[in-house]
Amino acid sequence: MNISIVGTGYVGLVTGACLADCGHRVVCIDVDAAKVARINAGEAPIYEIGLPELLARNIGKRLSATTDLAAAVVASDITFIAVGTPATDGRIDLHFVEKAAADVGQALRAKRGYHTLVVKSTVIPGTTDRVVRQVAERASGKRAGVDFGLGMNPEFLTEGRAIEDFANPDRIVIGGIDSRTHAAIATVYESFAGVPRVLTNNATAEMIKYASNSLLATMISFSNELARLCTAVGDVDIADVMRGVHQSLYLTTRSPESEPVTASISSFLEAGCGFGGSCLPKDVTALTAQGKELGVQMPLLRAVLDVNAGQADEMVALVKRHVADLSGVPVTVLGLAFKPDTDDVRESPAFRIIRLLKRAGAKVTAYDPIARPTSHEDMKDVRLADSLDDAVKGAKVVALVTRWREFERLSQVLDRLGSKPLVVDGRRVLKRDQFSAYEGIGWRPTQSTASQS
Repeated sequence: MNISIVGTGYVGLVTGACLADCGHRVVCIDVDAAKVARINAGEAPIYEIGLPELLARNIGKRLSATTDLAAAVVASDITFIAVGTPATDGRIDLHFVEKAAADVGQALRAKRGYHTLVVKSTVIPGTTDRVVRQVAERASGKRAGVDFGLGMNPEFLTEGRAIEDFANPDRIVIGGIDSRTHAAIATVYESFAGVPRVLTNNATAEMIKYASNSLLATMISFSNELARLCTAVGDVDIADVMRGVHQSLYLTTRSPESEPVTASISSFLEAGCGFGGSCLPKDVTALTAQGKELGVQMPLLRAVLDVNAGQADEMVALVKRHVADLSGVPVTVLGLAFKPDTDDVRESPAFRIIRLLKRAGAKVTAYDPIARPTSHEDMKDVRLADSLDDAVKGAKVVALVTRWREFERLSQVLDRLGSKPLVVDGRRVLKRDQFSAYEGIGWRPTQSTASQS
């Protein structure tokens, strides 16, 4: 199948490379000529595990990139819109989606034959049928459902493992204005035999995406709210609590013939310093904003955001248990990416923590194995270290924010340096008995417990 994809970000480029690897002929479209040139040279413009190998295998064969949207659309059977939907004042900004829909519509004006236009960008329910349809019909002079198909095909990719997620999907959601649109999108995924397919209308497909992300965000904030209570009670470790919860048959399956298997969703039932990224904060915020516009109160999802916003304060409070006055105190923040295995720093809790530390007068150093956000506004007056050793040398406080595997050897690094800072574990991945001074989200020993250790 001939496929064109508007946008070469995490979703667009990963989707394009993976579909090319499935045997389709794919053209990715971007307005950035330099980015297009890098892709055509086989160079991944983003950090994503497995992407360089996919590009090397398909560029110049079944995959290419271009700035010529009109030519790419005319030469293809189906076009996916995979541009960004950034948040502005709590609502998603549809500027890029509308521009893409208008450009595709203009290209369709000159094209003969039926074409399918599919939104892959995350947009609030109703956007494809109302906004995209109107823009595309006006630009093309044609009618959706008659002259071209209009669909919605949300992505469920996790940064850092997006290639694996695409190759092994748990579901394929296909929204469409009619059965012809459904059939066209289904053809794209013809090689994914045995994968459950949900065929529905466009608005439902859009809501499935938001519901999925809102569930994950809710699970994280639920865990963090319980962690706060565990801390207040004392001698109750949220890590142990959640380990017990994970053993529930709701989350762990067992059979006499196999080892217990814990559902991957249980990883969201773990306490930490908060969620970030380009999806969860933006999507939950957008959904609550839509609810407000429609007169629907959404107190649960608003609380999810409130709890998440407060996790940075929880981290700093753990620091201040030991260092009441942070003026001039060297503090190291480990991790800037919002999650491991990506260089994406959007909405990372690291920056909320850094802002609070700087406000308290701390002298902040930061380190991340991949992310180097030198131009980020919150990195002003923050030293960006080149290695883990460099980052923690001389630190009085070390705050772990991102769950990078490299940070699991923190105790060995500190032992080698002969350093004994306060270690604040924002992801509960460290063994607390390996540090002379340790604090972790969701755990506080009572005086009797501390005297026994």
